[in-house]
Amino acid sequence: MEYVNLGKSGLKVSRLCLGCMSYGAPERGAHPWTLGEDASRPFLARALELGINFFDTSNSYSDGTSEEILGRAIRDLARRDEVVIATKVFFPTRTARTPGACRGRRCSRRSTRASGDWAPTSSTCTRSTAGTTRRRSRRRSGTP
Repeated sequence: MEYVNLGKSGLKVSRLCLGCMSYGAPERGAHPWTLGEDASRPFLARALELGINFFDTSNSYSDGTSEEILGRAIRDLARRDEVVIATKVFFPTRTARTPGACRGRRCSRRSTRASGDWAPTSSTCTRSTAGTTRRRSRRRSGTP
């Protein structure tokens, strides 16, 4: 497997990132074609065997069950410090109380719990406006 730097973070990630939208409880969320935990596990195990250490998920994939399945698989099959989990925290789930505005900290805490109490390595907050998606970033005071 070929590895590259993730931006300027110092993290080395596999050039291939496994998207986990296909893994989740089929009866939850908007995608009944997802694979449940037992069917997902061999794909996640094989990805790790092949050297993939970069995984992408979202709180909206199968109502958050994608994060849960990935978290349990990583807990059982890998060392947490050897993988990078990217998740998105903006998109509301079916059970969200107030869809719309990003609740970054709340979403991040929920995603962290779902992935087995491991903080996501990266998170992306996006807002969709008139068919376009913009990345939103918050400047910290004292940084350019």
